[in-house]
Amino acid sequence: MRSIKTRLAVNFIFIIIITVILLEALIINVVKQNYYKNLENNLCNQIKTSADLYYRYFSDSTLHDNVLNNVDTFWKQVPAQVEILDTYGEVLMDSIGVIPGNVSKMPDVKDALEGKTGKWIGKVDYDDALVMAVSYPLKSREGTVGILRFITSLREVNKDIKRVCLFFTWIGIIAVVISGIISLILSQTIISPLKEITSAAKKMASGNFTTRPVKRYDDEIGKLADTLNYMADEIVKRDQLKNDFISSVSHELRTPLTSIKGWAVTLREGSMGDVELLYDGLEIIEKESDRLTAMVEELLDFSRFVSGKITMIKERVDVEELVKQLKIQLSPRANRENINFEVAIEGELPQLITDANRLKQVFINVLDNSFKFTPAGGSVYFNVMCKDNSLVFRIKDTGCGISPEELPHVKEKFFKGKNSNSSNGIGLSICDEIIKLMGGTFEIASVLNKGTEVVITLPCNSNSKGV
Repeated sequence: MRSIKTRLAVNFIFIIIITVILLEALIINVVKQNYYKNLENNLCNQIKTSADLYYRYFSDSTLHDNVLNNVDTFWKQVPAQVEILDTYGEVLMDSIGVIPGNVSKMPDVKDALEGKTGKWIGKVDYDDALVMAVSYPLKSREGTVGILRFITSLREVNKDIKRVCLFFTWIGIIAVVISGIISLILSQTIISPLKEITSAAKKMASGNFTTRPVKRYDDEIGKLADTLNYMADEIVKRDQLKNDFISSVSHELRTPLTSIKGWAVTLREGSMGDVELLYDGLEIIEKESDRLTAMVEELLDFSRFVSGKITMIKERVDVEELVKQLKIQLSPRANRENINFEVAIEGELPQLITDANRLKQVFINVLDNSFKFTPAGGSVYFNVMCKDNSLVFRIKDTGCGISPEELPHVKEKFFKGKNSNSSNGIGLSICDEIIKLMGGTFEIASVLNKGTEVVITLPCNSNSKGV
């Protein structure tokens, strides 16, 4: 398997090689064009000078006479091959003795016959290298009388171009090698943090959540390290909460079980004729059994929520009737604990299509907490109203309240505050999950030693999100 380091280095080097090749091709082409252009300019300057010389000093004679008598004038100082053509393209004179015949169809000759400076690059029979030809019209006072043509081999120019190309090629190779080494070094700076994170992740997978990957750079890899650290912190936190929950549940289960067993032993060893003792014992056993049943049901609800198997049974719910039933059900407890329990229904309430039992479970759980934390002589208010196409339920008490440190965590699973009387710390988290499934919100506000207010909002057209 190819490592990321290898892939990064190969990709970097590939990009560098392509870039160098493109730049080399561009530079070589520019160098070639500059060499050819310089040679062309030199030939053009020389041929124009010779043509001007002919016009000034030899145009009084015919072209044929000048070829016979003054031919040296045109090529003696020129290193190139010199040809003199008539206006029909026939070669009258060639400085190296090559008479190619009629060349009127050559591109440079055509341009010269039209009065322009002609240029052509190509191959000739008498040279194995490319040649460059420049043609220019020879004029007298009567007009164009012929063509002056300079031809030079590109052999030496091409050698110079090859030397320059070789120089730039070596520069490109050196650049690729240096860039390759730098790419390996740079890829290592990327791979090293990844290796550290991978090693830390393996340790976490084996159960060691004390290890932490170091965040070296504030980039995607750094964010990955932050994510792993956050995940490890959350796992440790959840694990601690789970252990606390198990410890709490074990303690809570032990209390009623000890009571039941104690009274069972007492009744077995006591006198069966003691009716009062028998009645008290059976009553306590019944209450503790109910308490155990409620705890088990709450734990089962929690398990269903965690596994996503909770079921919402939708039905049409008369909210006003439900609230009145809650008042009837909880008023005796309020009277028994000397707590002022007030229920207010503002305006006409619409019906909801949701799970009535789950909704009632939420209200009873919240009201039960209000009664637990409100001392005798205190008050619990339950207000219901329809606002902005939503049903708003407010449950407010004058109890001990919740400290600012604990308030953000009261809806977390397994959380139990310092003053909590909860058996396992999952009641409010279940309520929050139920309300979310119904498409509503569950908010808690509290001031220490003054009281707590729970606001539950459900959309009036709630269809519940039941699974």
